[in-house]
Amino acid sequence: MTTTALRDQFPGLANNWHYLDTAATAQKPQVVLDAMMRAGGADYATVHRGVYARSANMTVAFEAARERVARFIGAASPNEVVFVRGATEGINLVAQSWGPAHLNAGDRIMLSQLEHHSNIVPWQMLAEKVGAHIDVCPLTDDGLIDLDWLEANLTEQHKLVALAHVSNVLGSVLGVKRAAKAAHAVGAKLMLDGCQAAPRMRLNMAELDCDFYVMSGHKLYGPTGVGVLWAKAETLDSMPPWQGGGAMIDRVTFEKTTYAPAPSRFEAGTPMIIEVIGLHAAIDFIDSFGPEAIFAHESALAAQTRDALRGINSVTLYGPEKSAGIVSFSMEGIHPHDIGTILDEENVAIRAGHHCAQPLMDHLGIPATARASFGIYNDENDVAALVRGLERVKRIFG
Repeated sequence: MTTTALRDQFPGLANNWHYLDTAATAQKPQVVLDAMMRAGGADYATVHRGVYARSANMTVAFEAARERVARFIGAASPNEVVFVRGATEGINLVAQSWGPAHLNAGDRIMLSQLEHHSNIVPWQMLAEKVGAHIDVCPLTDDGLIDLDWLEANLTEQHKLVALAHVSNVLGSVLGVKRAAKAAHAVGAKLMLDGCQAAPRMRLNMAELDCDFYVMSGHKLYGPTGVGVLWAKAETLDSMPPWQGGGAMIDRVTFEKTTYAPAPSRFEAGTPMIIEVIGLHAAIDFIDSFGPEAIFAHESALAAQTRDALRGINSVTLYGPEKSAGIVSFSMEGIHPHDIGTILDEENVAIRAGHHCAQPLMDHLGIPATARASFGIYNDENDVAALVRGLERVKRIFG
């Protein structure tokens, strides 16, 4: 399929819009929009409760989506898949449910310098609650999590290691198996933030050997308001519920409530029915191309972008040479917001700011970067439009 034919499947890309902000949120293909329209219209009913036919059919579709997610990520069972409202909620669920039951005063949590705020703040809240301490793994000179340092500095006091599978700023890819081996060697659990990895990498939970994995639907060409938390069945079974009400119960009396088994125990209230159906359609769409092909396509565009930006002598590039479809940069004497504004006038959309990674910005010694991030629908024309726009930025600012 040509890129033009592919772009035609995305209504949001009309009018030759050069969308280079997929790391923030991906555009939605028509098949996802159609699936959500049917789910919210002709097929709509509640799930897990109604005895009438449409409710039963919607329940079947909802649970079929859970099975589809399990296959997509290589989970051992659909019961290891918890639907949450986004990756941020998934991390908070682990922090507030698993965390207090397994961390005590004096225990330690290991993060890294490049983490998204969503993989920092929940652990800070947990640490304050139980009296734990947070350590921060530094980066190598080219922007990778320094696994040599990690291996040398993990101790038996560390109960959790929480790292990004792919950096949302630098595009750097974690050596997961090595990180898992290091964490497990000291008895710690490994949580991975997979928001940037899931749309472009083949996942297999057994091969990754992590203990928790989170991802968001809207970065996966699916809807906002839905995400996934994965954990081994025995881990979920050991965790108390986080929120109360709705389908997470087994039996309620005023004297005592008993809870449903996982994953229902963690899905309080009416779930995000339409969004889950949309997520199913998005996964089918991605798998029709193959994550390996998507990764190769986006990485090639990132490499082409880095090569082109080196020709602009005021540009500084950040992160490793080989990145997962993400290129962050700055231009000497020009704020990233000004870069983004002028590029918008050229019909080019990038991200400008700290990207919810202020500690990483502090590490880089800058307040913000400009970021171009690629999706399955981008091609060389988008790179060329970005470069033309940046040349105009340079002319305007002298």
